[in-house]
Amino acid sequence: MNESTERNDLAGYACTSAASRGRKHPEEHRDNRPAFERDRDRIIHCAAFRRLEYKTQVFVNHEGDYYRTRLTHSLEVAQIGRAIARKLRLNEELTEALALSHDLGHTPFGHTGETVLNKLMQGYGGFEHNMQSFRVVEELEERYPGFNGLNLTWEVREGIIKHSTPYDAASEIMAEFLPGTVPSIEGQIINYADEIAYNNHDIDDGLKSGYITLEMLERVDLWREVCDGVRRKYPTIDDKRLVYQTISALIGLLINDICSTASANIEKLGITSLADLRRQNRVVVHFADDITERNLALKHFLFQNLYRHYKVDKMRVKSEIFITRLFETYLHYPNLLPPKYQLRLERFGLQRVVCDYIAGMTDRFALDEYKRLFEPYERV
Repeated sequence: MNESTERNDLAGYACTSAASRGRKHPEEHRDNRPAFERDRDRIIHCAAFRRLEYKTQVFVNHEGDYYRTRLTHSLEVAQIGRAIARKLRLNEELTEALALSHDLGHTPFGHTGETVLNKLMQGYGGFEHNMQSFRVVEELEERYPGFNGLNLTWEVREGIIKHSTPYDAASEIMAEFLPGTVPSIEGQIINYADEIAYNNHDIDDGLKSGYITLEMLERVDLWREVCDGVRRKYPTIDDKRLVYQTISALIGLLINDICSTASANIEKLGITSLADLRRQNRVVVHFADDITERNLALKHFLFQNLYRHYKVDKMRVKSEIFITRLFETYLHYPNLLPPKYQLRLERFGLQRVVCDYIAGMTDRFALDEYKRLFEPYERV
C-alpha cells in the first residue's frame, strides 16, 4: 500500500489505513488504494447500497420523485460526515465508508418495516437495522471468491456495529470489537451526521408535502432563530429560497457546534492518539448543551407533526400489513423463496432467511411481490 495517497496532515487521534487492524480474509489487491478508500468503494458497488434508492425515508417511493430515499439520505450523511471529519483532521474516507454503510440493513417502508420485522422475529434473535447492516457486509453480499460479505477492515466493521442503537449486539459478535469501548471518533461522527441530515431533509420534505408549514416551524426556537438570520440578510427573499437558505444555515450551525464541542472535549481529555481515546473511553462527539436542548425540541416537532401525520400513519398501517403477510406466507410456503435463499435455510434457519429476504426488498419490490402473491389476476 502506498501510504502517500492518504492525507499526511491527519490528527494523531485519527484512524489511518496504514495502522488498520486489517481484514478477516487475506487478499491480494490490484492497486494501492488506502484500505478505507477501498472499503468505501466496495460499499458503493454492492447490491444493498443500490437498493437504498427505492427504500423509504419518510415518504414511500411511489408518493413522489422529489422525496428523500435511504440512498439520498446516506449521501447527505456522507457529505455532512466528511465536512466534520475535515474540520477535525480525521479520516474522511473512513467517515464516508461508515456513512454510506450505516443504512445498508434497513427494511422497506422505513422504521415501520424494522418494527414489524423485530416483532415477527421475537424468539429468533429479533431484528435491528444496524445489526442487519453488519450482517449484509459480513455475510449476505456475495461478490468475491473465497468468502461471503465485503471483507471490510476492522475499523469499518466496528463503526457499523457500534452505530448508535439501543440494540445489544450478540456477545459473540461484539467480542471482536472491544466491547464496552467507544468507537473511533470517525465512528462517533456518524451518529450526529445522521441526525443532522434527517432532521433537515425531513423539514424540506415535510414542507414540500404540505404536512408541515413555515408558520408551524416558527414555533420551534432553533428554526426561528436561524430563519430570522436569513431574513435579516436577505429582506426580500421568497419563501422557497428562504427554506433552502435556512436549512443550509442550520446544517452549518450544527456542524460548527459539533466541531467546536468535539475539539474542546479532545483538548480537555488530553487525547492525542487513538490509544488515548480508547483509554479515556469517553464519547467526545456531541452537541453543546444549549444546542442539544433546542435540537430535541425540533425533533419533537417533527415527530408530532410529520412522522405522526395521519397520512404518514395510513401508509404505516398498510406497510405493517404488507410485511406481516409476506413474512407469514414465506414461513408457510418456503418454496416461494428464490432458490439462493432456499439454499441458506439449513445454515441460518427459516425465520432468519425470510427476514433477510424481506429486509433486502425495496418498497417497490415488496409492493409488487404482495400483488403477485395475493391478487388473483396479477401475473407471477
